[in-house]
Amino acid sequence: MGSICVFCGSGVGGEAGHTALAEATGRAIAARGWRMVYGGAEAGLMGVTARACLEAGGSVLGVIPEFLIPVEGAQDGAEIRITATMGARKAMMVEEAEAFLVLPGGAGTLEEVFDMIMLRQLGRHAKPSAFLDAAYWAPLEALMRHVVQSGYAKPDVLEAMSFHTELDAALNALERAINAGA
Repeated sequence: MGSICVFCGSGVGGEAGHTALAEATGRAIAARGWRMVYGGAEAGLMGVTARACLEAGGSVLGVIPEFLIPVEGAQDGAEIRITATMGARKAMMVEEAEAFLVLPGGAGTLEEVFDMIMLRQLGRHAKPSAFLDAAYWAPLEALMRHVVQSGYAKPDVLEAMSFHTELDAALNALERAINAGA
């Protein structure tokens, strides 16, 4: 696998374990020799993950709208691509990655996740996603099961999503899915 898109918070939230998870994620991506694609910011879990990946010798592509640079900063050491809009940012991130890894985050992360889900349902990509911190994402998993059971999403949308408590399990699941041609 070449590139993995990481969606996560532009803040650090209130749980210290999320910062440690972000650091471990960045290091693990670098150790596997994958390129990390993310939202380009220095802020929050996004910055923590990117810095950890860079410090471990990894490659990082950050995609950030120009208007966010004064607010969240652009990560030093990363290849930065500047877009005009949030929509262009998401499109580039989806295009550049083979899979998605989702760490805890807020409204922006949810918006990226739902865009990724919708694009998969519309046949615009067939890329797998893994969610880290299964307890944090349990409400989303329940909602997606409800949406599929209610007939508003195709079952393969949910089948392409996996929820994990362990980082290695999430990364291994993404690698298996890519190798199987998910």
